[in-house]
Amino acid sequence: MPSAVRFGVNYTPSEGWFHHWLDFDPDSVRADLDSIAALGLDHIRVFPLWPYFQPNRTLIRGRAVEHLVELVDAAAERGLDVNVDGLQGHLSSFDFLPAWTRTWHRRNLFTDPDVLDGQAAYLRALAAALADRPNFLGMTLGNEVNQFSAGPHPDPDRATEDDIDRWLTRMLAACEEGAPGRLHLHAEYDATWYQDDQPFTPGQAARHGAVTAVHSWVFNGTAQRHGRASVPSEHHAAYLIELSKAWADDPHRPVWLQEVGAPAPLVPPEHAAAFTEATVANALDCPGLWGITWWCSHDVSRDLADFPDLEYGLGLLTNDRTPKDTARVLERAARATPRTPEPRTTALIVPADPVRRSLCAPGGPVFDAFFRLTADGARPTTVLDTRADDPAHLSARGITEVVAPDQVLPTPQGGTRS
Repeated sequence: MPSAVRFGVNYTPSEGWFHHWLDFDPDSVRADLDSIAALGLDHIRVFPLWPYFQPNRTLIRGRAVEHLVELVDAAAERGLDVNVDGLQGHLSSFDFLPAWTRTWHRRNLFTDPDVLDGQAAYLRALAAALADRPNFLGMTLGNEVNQFSAGPHPDPDRATEDDIDRWLTRMLAACEEGAPGRLHLHAEYDATWYQDDQPFTPGQAARHGAVTAVHSWVFNGTAQRHGRASVPSEHHAAYLIELSKAWADDPHRPVWLQEVGAPAPLVPPEHAAAFTEATVANALDCPGLWGITWWCSHDVSRDLADFPDLEYGLGLLTNDRTPKDTARVLERAARATPRTPEPRTTALIVPADPVRRSLCAPGGPVFDAFFRLTADGARPTTVLDTRADDPAHLSARGITEVVAPDQVLPTPQGGTRS
């Protein structure tokens, strides 16, 4: 764990979005990084688009890799560390998969031997190119790659949990071979925690890689059901952080809130700062938090077509690099004196045999019970039922009370324990 929680941002270029890799402009990138560093943030997460960097299975474009190194060096000049996502993958509703995996060359992303060889070579190459940069944090395998493995994706690459376990092991090993000893991880969207038929599982998320990553978006039904200023919406990120701990073998495994944002219109622009302040404060109340990386740095230009409307205004800064109120909220948090949160002593039981992730999804009994306890001031965490009577595990996490979801009864005041 770092000595203090890290604060950063997912870097969305102000000019050209992630298509900027096609006509890389180092001056524009430096100006963007200046506007990020001015907020007192300490790291960025960057997104090479996979088809631009590896257009053929046996061709990794050297010039594209040079541009990535140039970006990382520019970040270092501004005191910013860098995490690099490899297999892009999926971003802001668009899929970016190389032609050698689709249509006439349709091959499974998670099981085809040739595809796996190509992916491993690519991840290894990116990591190796940055291995000697002190500000290179490490690799994330890809952005929410699990969305390719099941519905609601319209053309999923079906795989079993064992297939995914092997895939994760091999891809993380490739990153480690390229850059030994760095913070390599994988990151999935919340279907991993909420969707029963997802082959990417909570256990894998809490076991593979150096940290557990969670991505919190209240457009998943939370804000629709409860409203923007509700306990569930303002604590959703904290819930995912604490929910992830149920599956961690290491009671002190760090958790990275790697994506979180204020999506309009569910969170209107005039309320985005208040939502940001509450979300950050509640996440900081979670022990074991590695960092918070906001989505995203700069708005998407309205000159670009076909994005979902919410994507255009998620930036902390406008396209002309002007900070918004949300930026000032994150800046204050980043510059504040660090504090260590107290352990969460009340744990909500999560059924583990079988694991029914839908119980933890918005509207499920674990989800609802967690927020009833939260409304009652209990500061809950979670624990698997298989560990609920393990004194050593509970003690290591500071847990002194274990509660089943059906013991948490709703009241007009928002919830209390029976």
